[in-house]
Amino acid sequence: MAIPTFLEVMLPFLELTGDGVEHQLQQTISDLADHFHLTQDERAQLLPSGFQATFTNRVAWASTHLRKAGLLERTGRGRFRITQRGRDVLAERPPSITIAKLATYPEYRQFQGRGREQPRIIEPPGGDDRTPEEAIEALAETLRNTLAQELLDRVKAAPPSFFERLVVELLVSMGYGGSRADAGQAVGRSGDEGIDGIIKEDKLGLDAVYIQAKRWDKNVGRPELQMFAGSLDGARATKGVFITTSGFTADAVTYVKGIGKRIVLVDGHELAKLLIEHGVGVSTVATYTLRRIDEGFFELG
Repeated sequence: MAIPTFLEVMLPFLELTGDGVEHQLQQTISDLADHFHLTQDERAQLLPSGFQATFTNRVAWASTHLRKAGLLERTGRGRFRITQRGRDVLAERPPSITIAKLATYPEYRQFQGRGREQPRIIEPPGGDDRTPEEAIEALAETLRNTLAQELLDRVKAAPPSFFERLVVELLVSMGYGGSRADAGQAVGRSGDEGIDGIIKEDKLGLDAVYIQAKRWDKNVGRPELQMFAGSLDGARATKGVFITTSGFTADAVTYVKGIGKRIVLVDGHELAKLLIEHGVGVSTVATYTLRRIDEGFFELG
């Protein structure tokens, strides 16, 4: 099944604590994963940032909402138990726990920044039941994708000489080619809206990597990859990277997977992603820091 949203987690979470004893968050996460019959892959699935498991994040936020509404109480670091209010809610046998239900409690309205006025609740549409981290990361991903497409459009519109400098700058930023001067001499024009060359895999030049980059609109097919594989032998290179501003045909991808040589394919989407990741052709306009409570700090007292 799909990983449940934090809203879907809340009722099973509260029911799990209905025995009235103290519970520990990590064990609760595991118990809830079992309740929802999540696979190992679903349990291990990470948020786009890669810093936390998606299900762990959703359970943690379900816990926060339940506590802010007074249905759970914290008893220690990562420990909690149900309150009388929480028992009362379970006694109502609700089909689910909604934001509208939580907002009937003044503590929760305070948490939501509504003060103590009677809230006008409209249940969020599907997609708005994300945790704050998920909402932030989804927006960041949208911004990255928009930037990547604009960056790729600029690269395609630029003259061939600019494309050559761009590839050199990217390779050096990724740690290949030694210095810019070294990489610039090793990577040269080959015509056909493309460049090729041999660069050092590291600054000491312990291994060589054959590079070919094509600023194309059409997809790169198997014939181009076959010629590229043959070029590795002629250049005495053991590894190759084929970069294109377009894409690769399915036949080309299958061909590369079936040969003994190590060839990495970088299509337009991946190229734009690498440029952004390594700060080539882009600049940082704003940085936001996400902070959370340092539980260890509060244990010192």
